[in-house]
Amino acid sequence: MTTEAARLQNFGPNWFASVMGTGIVATAGATLPIHAPGLHVFSRVVWVVAAALLVVLLVAVTVQWFRHPTVARAHSRNPQMAHFYGAAPMALMTVGSGAVLIGKDLIGARIAVDLAWVLWTAGTIGGLFTAATIPFLMFTQLNVEPDAAFGGWLMPVVPPMVSAAAGALLIPHMAPGTGRTTMLYGCYAMFGLSLIAALIIISMIWSRLALYGTSGTARVPTLWIVLGPLGQGITAAGLLGTAAALAVPPELANAMNVFAILFGVPVWGFAMLWIVLAAELTVRTLRRGMPFALTWWSLTFPVGTFVTGTTQLAVHTGLPAFKVAAVIAYAGLLGTWGLVAVRTARGSVQGNLFAAPPANAGPIKAYKDPPPA
Repeated sequence: MTTEAARLQNFGPNWFASVMGTGIVATAGATLPIHAPGLHVFSRVVWVVAAALLVVLLVAVTVQWFRHPTVARAHSRNPQMAHFYGAAPMALMTVGSGAVLIGKDLIGARIAVDLAWVLWTAGTIGGLFTAATIPFLMFTQLNVEPDAAFGGWLMPVVPPMVSAAAGALLIPHMAPGTGRTTMLYGCYAMFGLSLIAALIIISMIWSRLALYGTSGTARVPTLWIVLGPLGQGITAAGLLGTAAALAVPPELANAMNVFAILFGVPVWGFAMLWIVLAAELTVRTLRRGMPFALTWWSLTFPVGTFVTGTTQLAVHTGLPAFKVAAVIAYAGLLGTWGLVAVRTARGSVQGNLFAAPPANAGPIKAYKDPPPA
């Protein structure tokens, strides 16, 4: 088998996390509550890279389904990989949001909005599909151990939250009337769908950590995925609160605007706690020789949603503290994105990231350090 054929055969849906992580760097930079020299140009370049990467991956997955359908179908039966089918819908919508915020400067406002609509529609349909089917597979077919809960379990249920945030950006481009109002309420419904499912899974992850510990493997970075529904939830609440004035009566719009703060600030506080916990566990695992894997992309998109959520709190509260926090978080995002992008490019060229999983590897087991003697 040629090297190219081997790479294509072992290609998985988790690769779409690279589009998510790259695209969020662009959108977070475009909405950051400061105007740094060159930031807008940088955001344009990164958005183009994310869009080009999305096209490449869509072609690759299409070819894989035609040439290696058995391997492609096997991903949906893998207790680890199946959850990452949620990455593709989120990748579509991340690039679509970037089209509205950034792409309009390059391809024109009309084309940018049309592109965003296409990507939002495809991503929303795909995301609702993963939210309904992957948990169903878990409930009925996938065999998981009591210590199996990990951040990847969030991937199928987070896309509707991304739909809520991305949909809010499209509301101003809709004609006034029932359609616009329906869009607003539909986004809030997807917000709730994703939020409640995510809270259940986050509780299971916390329980697994408390009862069993961590895996001590390259799966540890997926703990950062918990930031995804939290940061994206704050972002969606803020964007929908702003868009509400265009779709509902003033008294409702004011309430939705207030909700953006009443919901966003407490969730932001828990997100800060999780950043500390996830950072501690990640550093601990790095010191013990954690290898590089595509799971490291978990350090990008979730952190990016924390940046956009913090930006929304800065907009709605006007507090300088949130502006400073957004800038600091974005600086951290740039550092991790640069590191992960370089390591991914190197692993792609060398072929390490396309290696077939070890046969009969068995489930990943969690463990804690033994008590001191």
